[in-house]
Amino acid sequence: MTRPVIVEGLSAWTPAAGLRPAGEAGGRLLVADSWLVRDGRVRGLERHRERFLRACGECGGPPLQRLLEFWQDMTAALPRTGEWFPRVELAAGSLELRLLVRHAPPLGDGVRVWASGQSDPRTVPRRKGPDLDTLARVRDRAAGEGAQEAVLVAPTGTVLEAATASVLWWEGDTLCLPPPGLPVLPGVTVALIQERARREGVRVAHRERTVAELDDREVWLVNALHGIRPVTGWTGGPADPTGSMRAAAAVRAPEWRKWLDEMMEPLPRN
Repeated sequence: MTRPVIVEGLSAWTPAAGLRPAGEAGGRLLVADSWLVRDGRVRGLERHRERFLRACGECGGPPLQRLLEFWQDMTAALPRTGEWFPRVELAAGSLELRLLVRHAPPLGDGVRVWASGQSDPRTVPRRKGPDLDTLARVRDRAAGEGAQEAVLVAPTGTVLEAATASVLWWEGDTLCLPPPGLPVLPGVTVALIQERARREGVRVAHRERTVAELDDREVWLVNALHGIRPVTGWTGGPADPTGSMRAAAAVRAPEWRKWLDEMMEPLPRN
């Protein structure tokens, strides 16, 4: 199989040719997954692989052997220097497997969040891909309010997650997150954090909270790109009409961020 090193852009994959440069892609995605690559090192790649394979299987994607061959070629094509944010895709209709290689955006060590509490607009909340455009529009609205992210909520007002990240928070010495029965994406990074907490005897609890109930707590937005970003400020919205919601000091975040950075491992050899 041909295994080109893709510098930047979109590649499509076929069993005969492997990865090859492709034109602009449009249309809806059935599945997508992405992660940070820093100088040939990545965190939790096997977990991203399992999530992508499982999601493709759930929506009638290509046979497992074809998926495995794509993943092997995709991994070989990833750049080994610089900071990148690649995305693997399964396209609706054609069921084409694709790799989008993108430079990583600037990484943040904190995030300002719109306190509005956005009604969850997703159609497939437990699978990344179909709702990416919808979530991008939510973030655009948040940007118009002076924020970088927005929190999605259930009809009851219960916090689910952010547009591009899982939401965790601390209540005393307890690390909290929404109950798994709610419509939330199974995050790779949040799973790593939960495992470490349990290894070290940190209590983990699933709790239902509204955005307003996160006032004056250490709140983290967690994803594969930025790792852990503590909420450094809230902008006004229905959950905070007076603009008085407080972001607690990020006491625990620096040490946990350092641990996540140290988890990055070299990509397999080409």
